Amino acid sequence: MNDEALIRIAEALERISPKPFAAPDFTKADAFVWHVSPDLLDPVSEVNRVDIGLLVGIDRSRDILLKNTLQFARGLPANNVLLWGARGMGKSSLVKAAHAEVNRQIGGLKMVEVQREDLPSIGKLLNILRERDERFLLFCDDLSFGHDDSHYKSLKAVLDGGIEGRPENVVFYATSNRRHLMPRDMIENERSTAINPSEAVEEKVSLSDRFGLWLGFHPCDQDQYLAMIRGYCDAYGIEISDHDLRAEAIEWQQTRGNRSGRVAWQYVVDLAGRRGVTL
Repeated sequence: MNDEALIRIAEALERISPKPFAAPDFTKADAFVWHVSPDLLDPVSEVNRVDIGLLVGIDRSRDILLKNTLQFARGLPANNVLLWGARGMGKSSLVKAAHAEVNRQIGGLKMVEVQREDLPSIGKLLNILRERDERFLLFCDDLSFGHDDSHYKSLKAVLDGGIEGRPENVVFYATSNRRHLMPRDMIENERSTAINPSEAVEEKVSLSDRFGLWLGFHPCDQDQYLAMIRGYCDAYGIEISDHDLRAEAIEWQQTRGNRSGRVAWQYVVDLAGRRGVTL
């Protein structure tokens, strides 16, 4: 067998069995995205987020989450957090804003975003992070599980850590529209068809119980909605009278059939574009 054939065989073996995942240079960024196939922690140079001071109407959740995150960043005990509730009310924005605020105050906290479909690979990520000196906030946005979805079992590796326990330098934050992370009809169906209804869904429903903190987000009222918009306008220098803002914002919300922080921001984007203001 000649050298050329040996080289081709070696290259084929490398493709079949890729090199073990190695930790990146964590000094390059404060935020990373976890990818699989191949395993990779991709640094994010600029996180898409808003200042924590611009998040209106969620003061209690903001204070609790910020306190928990500061405790964790300082090496103190902290809980995993589930932020659940109404869509568009700032759940993911609050996580990213709290991360930025903690780094502004004391620094050193890294955030790693993990997609729900990549949860089965989370054990490999935890093994790498466990050996590091940095502290890591793992973040999964829009977490939920459907029928015949077994990904929730992988999440237990983050929340409980199995026999090794969750790494002391890792905490997990997730957002979801569902308090129990699974459809209500799925819970009711399993209860109605099971020999022991209380045990049939215990494993899945108890998943949310493994989060030490539950923070609920509820639809905002009109005053909060208008306050969100006024806060954005003042922050970005968009000049508009209270009368015009109220009339336009209410009309915008009526065309959307919904009132939330997301709808407020979408109106501000439209207003800024019309006024020639860069956000």
